[in-house]
Amino acid sequence: MQIATWNVNSINARLETVLAWFQLAKPDVACLQELKCIDEKFPREPFESLGYNVETHGQKTYNGVALLSKFPIEDVRRGLPGDDEDLQARYIEGVIASPRPIRVGGLYLPNGNPIGTDKFAYKLGWMERLRRHAAGLLALEEAFVLAGDYNVIPEPEDADNPASWLGDALFQPESRAAWRALKHLGLTEAQAEVGEDPHAYTFWDYQAGAWQRNHGIRIDHLFLSPPAAERLTACVVHRDARAMEKPSDHVPVVANFAD
Repeated sequence: MQIATWNVNSINARLETVLAWFQLAKPDVACLQELKCIDEKFPREPFESLGYNVETHGQKTYNGVALLSKFPIEDVRRGLPGDDEDLQARYIEGVIASPRPIRVGGLYLPNGNPIGTDKFAYKLGWMERLRRHAAGLLALEEAFVLAGDYNVIPEPEDADNPASWLGDALFQPESRAAWRALKHLGLTEAQAEVGEDPHAYTFWDYQAGAWQRNHGIRIDHLFLSPPAAERLTACVVHRDARAMEKPSDHVPVVANFAD
């Protein structure tokens, strides 16, 4: 089984690019982020014609996440628990009813900029809610994956130029500590575990020739519970997607699991 995560940066603006990648890569399951559309505006039919079941948690103009699967999706949850007043569409979860079922959570973690504002506090609060939710899932002792755009640069080597990110919410000590707290629950980070290059970048800004100069960062991650980690065989960053026509500023990351 292949499980992918990809921040598509507007599904309708980049539909042809996203569909072209799906036709080439053929992931069994995909978590998409930053849809930038409400549920009714998500282009379900093209993905359904490729054999995918589609579940979305959309929002007008901003955010939005989707879960696509070639297998039925059961026990769907929309929204990260822990704050009933949080209306931002940043989390979706479901059980993939494959021969060996696996729970998959797709997330779009808050950016948090600028630091010193409510946006940064929201980021850290959201990460603590995610940690608590992951701890609850671990107690079930089932296979699960938490995949998405974490908006965290874990280590200096995960940025081409770490010094340029020192004032950014993605690289603050508090953000990185919250990321480690999640990992230290006992989760495995797929790319660091079995990636061909554990620090291969997943995002390049559109500005200042970042892609051409490889001024990238690694912020798209898949965290795995122990039963899922036991099945992990590979994790590949699809870097070539950044060179496609009308690309997202992120590229897909795909983890392979033994059946």
